[in-house]
Amino acid sequence: MSQQPEEEFEDDELELFERHRILVDKGQSQVRIDKFLTEKIAHVTRNKVQQAIENDTVLVNGKPVKSNYKIKPLDDIQVFMDKPRRDTEVIPEDIPLDIVFEDKSLLIVNKPPGMVVHPAQGNWNGTLANALVYHFQHLPEMKGNEGRPGLVHRIDKDTSGLLVIAKSEEAMTPLAAQFFHHTIDRTYLALVWGELEGDSGTIRGNVGRSAKDRKVMDVFPDGSQGKHAVTHWKVIKRLRYVTLIQCNLETGRTHQIRAHMKYIGHPLFNDAMYGGDKIRKGTQFAKYKAFVQNCFDLMPRQALHAKSLGFIHPITKEKLYFEAILPEDFSAVLGRWENYVNFE
Repeated sequence: MSQQPEEEFEDDELELFERHRILVDKGQSQVRIDKFLTEKIAHVTRNKVQQAIENDTVLVNGKPVKSNYKIKPLDDIQVFMDKPRRDTEVIPEDIPLDIVFEDKSLLIVNKPPGMVVHPAQGNWNGTLANALVYHFQHLPEMKGNEGRPGLVHRIDKDTSGLLVIAKSEEAMTPLAAQFFHHTIDRTYLALVWGELEGDSGTIRGNVGRSAKDRKVMDVFPDGSQGKHAVTHWKVIKRLRYVTLIQCNLETGRTHQIRAHMKYIGHPLFNDAMYGGDKIRKGTQFAKYKAFVQNCFDLMPRQALHAKSLGFIHPITKEKLYFEAILPEDFSAVLGRWENYVNFE
């Protein structure tokens, strides 16, 4: 049996349902579907499964079924469940914010690496959202995503760079629509392992959650799973065993750049989740190994920075564009590699 869980929020599309897809094994015995799903889906009760069935949001081979339906080998089961209710209270915390731009409708914030965007399991405080509710009153929240004041998109904890925050209801919906329709211009800088062929390229391949590790996203080039994802890249600087590239997102899937770059054999430098925290290119000399480890120590995270944002102001309709310089850790590692290339 294979299962494709998709319950995590996408970076740019805040969703209201948990989604699961289960392809039943050839040798599976016939059992009631409510019992089967209760055993196969983590942290779900039989009552919740039965409620989803009553709501016609459990489909077998594309059609709703009843709780007493007995699954058959090779059945294709899709499940859509309401997201579990969570504590939506966000405690204000006096955390400094690097505000690049502000008016009555929105903020542009430069998020430091290491800061989680919103509270979630294991990270209930110290987040960007905790800082926002301290510094700003009455930030809007999208329906179904309470506890995420002002947020219409996010970036990973260890990714640095720019985020747009809505300060009013009037601004939130148009901003969210621009992300949904992929009309936001977003540019990232990434340091990746290896020397890419050519000076630019495009990666196309659905991105979806790995069946082996729920925290990791895989690429499905045949489109059988995941969601449509397109990343455009171009080389900024070649540094012998690593390359600084610019990435422009046509879509905004969770871990899109990280998964796409691993897929083409060039994982992000020091990206532990996607295999970039090991030496992927270079020599076996102890001096080189020590140099790379020193770089890892300087930047103990994936080398990814959300450099720029361009969009239409939701109220004035003016075209806006913002940039954020590389944070100190990323800049320091680039400097080390430049010195290595020039003098080693």
